Amino acid sequence: MSLSVLVTALYGLLAIAGGLFGYRQSDSRASLIAGSLSGALLLLGAGLMLGVPAAAAVAFWGSLTVVLLLVVVFAVRLQKTRKLMPAGLMLGLGLVSAGLMLFDQLR
Repeated sequence: MSLSVLVTALYGLLAIAGGLFGYRQSDSRASLIAGSLSGALLLLGAGLMLGVPAAAAVAFWGSLTVVLLLVVVFAVRLQKTRKLMPAGLMLGLGLVSAGLMLFDQLR
């Protein structure tokens, strides 16, 4: 299993967990939907990266796009709320995930 698959799956699980946490803490249906949808897309991408090389390439770039969109969302949220939890944490983990994915792709 490549580093990209592992990082994508872990960030996807964290997105789902964050959506569930946001829903439980503040009854935020938006957090639940966004976290579940983005997490499911990332888990799907991780699964597809294990398959046929052509599909794996599309899945990689699609997953990287989802991660970068989440980075933007959490950067805006961090700027707005100035709270490290959860926006700062997910922003940092998203940047690390994107960096590791690109590193794995380039080597």
